[in-house]
Amino acid sequence: MHLNLSGDEVNDFFNFGRFNDVLYQGVEGLRQFIITFEFHKNNGMGVDINTFDCTYVQDSSGRAIVKDLWLTTGRRCFRAIRREKGAYSIMVDKETQPRCKGRNYAPERSIAFSADAIAALEHDGPLLEDLSLAIRRELESISYLGPLRRKPERDYPWNRTKPGDIGVDGSRAVDVLLASALLKGEEQNYVVNGVSSWLARMKVADKLEVRQQGRANRYELIIHRDGVASNLRDVGIGVSQVLPVLVVAYFAAPGSTIILEEPEIHLHPLAQAVLAELFVQVSQERKVQFIVETHSEHLFRRMQTLMAREEVTPDSVAMYFVEREAQPAAEHKTPSPATLRQLELDEFGRVKNWPDGFFGDALGETREQASRMFARQKAAREQAGQA
Repeated sequence: MHLNLSGDEVNDFFNFGRFNDVLYQGVEGLRQFIITFEFHKNNGMGVDINTFDCTYVQDSSGRAIVKDLWLTTGRRCFRAIRREKGAYSIMVDKETQPRCKGRNYAPERSIAFSADAIAALEHDGPLLEDLSLAIRRELESISYLGPLRRKPERDYPWNRTKPGDIGVDGSRAVDVLLASALLKGEEQNYVVNGVSSWLARMKVADKLEVRQQGRANRYELIIHRDGVASNLRDVGIGVSQVLPVLVVAYFAAPGSTIILEEPEIHLHPLAQAVLAELFVQVSQERKVQFIVETHSEHLFRRMQTLMAREEVTPDSVAMYFVEREAQPAAEHKTPSPATLRQLELDEFGRVKNWPDGFFGDALGETREQASRMFARQKAAREQAGQA
């Protein structure tokens, strides 16, 4: 398989559907799509810039297959090009002739050249193999948490192990908390303490406690607030929904990437704003990169404030607005493509290129409320005078 678009719902982050569902809708007749990214790694002597660039087409059975794959590191470039009948040519750097070609040189899962291709490249083979491994490790270091988190249980069993991830729906976040509280070692309570401190800063709880139920191998999560200890199931849903967000922030390995969809759901405005502080502080302390999709104005505004306070700089934060370009009625044959507009931020967090309708008109709302109040007061006075 060159690219897994759907597959196993349990183990895959996301179901992209079939090949046609991924095609770029803005270009008619284009039967291919491209995935590309680059990442920078410090090798101790400098920074390596590694690039993945792959064009996919559809085979006769409807699967996505590699048409043209580029892997680059520094000034070295390796390329696999699909020819007739599934054969591939392997090119290196700016060479005009392929080093080898044949059906046994098809890339494996997009990110790796085949063992035959690596062997055929001789002294360049180990470098290409290391590059493929670096790409795989970079992808494996991504933690993803979707917008719908699992509802809490009243108690949980624990198998005395630490999970490898928290799950797309946060289903294993509690297992991480149990392991943090109950496994001995230098990191005991590291995640639990981190989560408790942010719950307190959000003013949704004073602390979190893991409590065993009798002698059974079952445990409950206790939320302490204002001197009252309650089971996680008995407190507001916002606490259970933000728990996986806080857990993954401290559980993901240093240097990894965390992708979050709508981390603010079911949280009150103050707690939403504090999420911005979480992302900045944890990113700086643990060298973790956050990619966050949000509809929260409170989170956005607090991030601007953190820039004004100089707790974070504009060059370490990027903000984007997803929009579609308006089209004349006569041109509405195909939907306009969604694009990412990068917001231009100054050192005080002010946005220089506000999109239309980005947020509601807070000043306008306040102005209208005041106008309505004065009008009603005036009408009441006039009515009282006539009486």
